[in-house]
Amino acid sequence: MSLPQQLRDESDFDQLPHNIPISAAIADIEEKKGFIDYFRFVIEVKTKGGSKYLIYRRYREFFNLHQILESKYAPEDPEKPGPNTCILPTLPGKVFIGNKQEIAESRIPELSTYMKRLLGLPTWFLLDEALRMFFYQTEQDSQHLPRALRRLRPPTRKVKTVKPKMDLFSSPRAEAMFDFRGNSKAELNLKRGEVIFLLRRVNADWLEGTVNNQTGIFPESFVKIIKPLPESDSEGDGGGHTYSCLRCFLLTPSGVDTRDVCVQEALTIQPTYKELLSRMRNVFKEDDITLNYRDPEGDLIRILDDEDIQLMIRESRGQQGKVKRPVNQFPWELHVTMASDLSVYNTEA
Repeated sequence: MSLPQQLRDESDFDQLPHNIPISAAIADIEEKKGFIDYFRFVIEVKTKGGSKYLIYRRYREFFNLHQILESKYAPEDPEKPGPNTCILPTLPGKVFIGNKQEIAESRIPELSTYMKRLLGLPTWFLLDEALRMFFYQTEQDSQHLPRALRRLRPPTRKVKTVKPKMDLFSSPRAEAMFDFRGNSKAELNLKRGEVIFLLRRVNADWLEGTVNNQTGIFPESFVKIIKPLPESDSEGDGGGHTYSCLRCFLLTPSGVDTRDVCVQEALTIQPTYKELLSRMRNVFKEDDITLNYRDPEGDLIRILDDEDIQLMIRESRGQQGKVKRPVNQFPWELHVTMASDLSVYNTEA
């Protein structure tokens, strides 16, 4: 690079706003449970002004960004880029089969390289609106607390624990009903009969607490709650329910298997047919199933697409006043039958 060109580039960079992202690194991955389970990347972004913050992005958001940038800046002939075009870095392709966690872990170095090269493109490219919105810290990003930041912390870090007030009569607490051996330092080891003082709810299935001067997380199914956490502390991110309950019935000739499935979605969110089918296959460990809902006359109506989902929810809300449900339970229920069985079971839910 010639000296005049270098000076011009440095001058352009100096004139960039301080909130422009100039580097990004993946700190960890987090599993998000909803109607479908997926992993998202915890990304630390650094700006020209020196500030740092965390954002949370799924692979498909990387993919959508790349498609937008390609349509705007990729030259028709890579050998002859124009003045308003540039050669974009390669984004790792989609993977449709395999363990989701392993896929996410394997993508970390590739996506880190992708972001490094993306933010190393010419100065004018950093002002692109789609790029800036991708790295922008939304209100939801700023309010979410990461569970871990493995790649940002030194391996010799000390874990800072919070000691609750050991008031036997007022502290939230639980009793271990079974022995539990943690799989990592973050998880408590429990012995049957021990009393665990509760600190917070991690998600729908796990709690954080302290026992024998050790603090960590443990599955709620291994304990009996003696005194529950206050409602404000029972919510993973500190605002609103982080999970809701969906009542499901698996109808078989031998009977009805009823499940209350926890999903980390708001009651107002409508799942797609594919998401719901995938979740039910995972819950009941059956692939050969079909989804149904019970209409006001008591008949089972088969669900085939997103429009049927809309109809089920609309009709269920019309019946909402007749059936009392907990505040965090969906106003609709789901009836699952075997797809290979064409009969209609007249079992009352």
